[in-house]
Amino acid sequence: MQFTDTHSHIYSEQFDSDQDEMIQRAFDSGVDRIYMPNIDSGSIEAMKKVQQKYPDHCLMMMGLHPCSVGANVQEELEKIKNALEDGDSYFAIGEIGIDLYWDKTFIKEQEMAFRTQINWAKERDLPIVIHCREAFDEILKILDEENDDTLRGIFHCFTGSIDQAKHILSYENFKLGIGGVLTFKNAGLDRVVSQLSISDLVLETDSPYLAPVPYRGKRNESVYLIEIASKLSSILNLPMEEIAQISNENAQAIFSKSYKKQA
Repeated sequence: MQFTDTHSHIYSEQFDSDQDEMIQRAFDSGVDRIYMPNIDSGSIEAMKKVQQKYPDHCLMMMGLHPCSVGANVQEELEKIKNALEDGDSYFAIGEIGIDLYWDKTFIKEQEMAFRTQINWAKERDLPIVIHCREAFDEILKILDEENDDTLRGIFHCFTGSIDQAKHILSYENFKLGIGGVLTFKNAGLDRVVSQLSISDLVLETDSPYLAPVPYRGKRNESVYLIEIASKLSSILNLPMEEIAQISNENAQAIFSKSYKKQA
């Protein structure tokens, strides 16, 4: 069985001491394709180094994370846009969105950055990968306004209600990213996912964050995607082979094209 980790920060400094070994563990377990979301201008080079080592397996996104949006947002967006045009291949604009958990100071700037990057995705025929924390209403309002036939993407680390899931899936070209929270005993995500179809879902780890049970509280790795797939198999009463096959097909449908600026 082969699996796709649709969201993993494997370039993070938390992997500096054993990055190659960590990536090999993922490959050995069957997780043979890993999509890497960017954070801000400071994370680009580390991400590129991983992609250069594993060009067929570790694939890049480009975007400005909402937690990196501040007073210098225009400068950061310009750096991200320049990176997007640098000639490398990018498979999504991400991760982008709105995060109101830590700080609401720059909510207007976050909304502007989100809209701006949505439009970059449309212009380049790329999907978006959305980060949402304490901001469902704000994000869904923007998506309601921006959604059209050209927009597709993944709602990363989905932890919302069944109504919010149905709202997102009503956009037709979106999938829900399911990660380690699915295995948390009191999170309630299992009850929501039980009402969904595997055709609506992709798998992710968000490494090094949100490690699934039995590794909760430890550094997450892409190899732990197998634990998430196993939990999903149990909830949906589907064999692991079907979980792997359909979630891979879903990921491929979203990340079907890359963008590379021609010289």
